Amino acid sequence: MIRQPQILACSGVLFPPAGYRHPGAQIWQAMRLADVRRPRVCLVATATGDSREHIQGWYERAAAFGDAELSHLTLFTQPNVPDVRAHLLAQDVIFVAGGSVVNLLAVWRAHRLEPILRECWESGVVLAGQSAGSLCWHLGGVTDSFGDRLDVVADGLGFLPFSNGVHDDLGDQPRRTSFRRAVGGGRAARRVRHRGRRRPALRGHPLP
Repeated sequence: MIRQPQILACSGVLFPPAGYRHPGAQIWQAMRLADVRRPRVCLVATATGDSREHIQGWYERAAAFGDAELSHLTLFTQPNVPDVRAHLLAQDVIFVAGGSVVNLLAVWRAHRLEPILRECWESGVVLAGQSAGSLCWHLGGVTDSFGDRLDVVADGLGFLPFSNGVHDDLGDQPRRTSFRRAVGGGRAARRVRHRGRRRPALRGHPLP
């Protein structure tokens, strides 16, 4: 039975407060959305340049959220699996890391991932991610991929036909102002906002 297409798009907590007890909570949420006993979860860390440190840290966090079959897809310098499409379609969750959304989109398109990811989504694989891994599923938004001055990115995958203002409440960049200016000027589609420090929740289920 094909599951309903789902996307979990969120900002993530970039600067957790002292005593924050839920690092990686979005991974747990995505696993719950898959609604299977032992979900197959694949990390795609393209936006980090396939950072080994990030990938290792993700495995450590994800393992704390229950029994799951974990894997990752890297594209630098070549894919680490023999059949990218088959590997991704076999997953219950595809979790996309934050980083540079501009680089992520360019590399994905060079590797023809866009139609594969849409096929996964339409087949019921949960697509999830934070920051760049959230923005990518939308039409666009604002990004610091080019610098802290922020620029509009308008060539997202568009699975969700809206713009996305990730990290809207960050104080060290003018994200809120820049995003609203882009929407008001017609350079970004109608908005969907995520506040980066907000405590996540999922259908009334408390976090572990």
